Amino acid sequence: MATTNKQYDEMAKKATPPSPKLKNSIKAFFTGGLICTFGQLLMYLFDKAGFSDDEVKVLTPVTIIVLTAILTGIGIFDKIAKHAGAGTIVPITGFANSVVSPAMEFRTEGTVLGTGAKIFTVAGPVIAYSTLAAFVYGVICYVLRLY
Repeated sequence: MATTNKQYDEMAKKATPPSPKLKNSIKAFFTGGLICTFGQLLMYLFDKAGFSDDEVKVLTPVTIIVLTAILTGIGIFDKIAKHAGAGTIVPITGFANSVVSPAMEFRTEGTVLGTGAKIFTVAGPVIAYSTLAAFVYGVICYVLRLY
C-alpha cells in the first residue's frame, strides 16, 4: 500500500523530535561570536607582532582557514559543529570546512580521483560564481567611473 504525501508528512512529524530553536539559536550566536572574536584577537596579535596592516589583513583569514582545515581533517571541527550548529558557518570557517570535508570523505578513492576530484564539490560553485560576480561588479564600477 502506497502512502500519500500527507500521510508521509504526518509519519515524519511523529518520528522527528521537536527542535529546541531558542537553545540552538543561542548556541549558534555565541559560537559565531567566539569565532569572530578569535579573528579579532588574531588581528590584534599580528598587529602587536609588528606586521603591517596589509599583512595583518592577509594573515588573519589565512590562519583561520588553515586552523579550520586542520580541525576538520582531524575530526574536531565536526564535533564542534555538532554542538554549535549554525554558528560554525561563519563564512570563513564554513568555507574551509566545505573544501576539506568532501576531500576527507573521498580520500579512500585515491589522491586524484578521490581527494582531487571531490575537494571543490561544494566550494567549486562558490568560487566560480563569486569570481564571476566580482568581475561583473568590477566592470560596472569601471564603467561608472568613466562617466
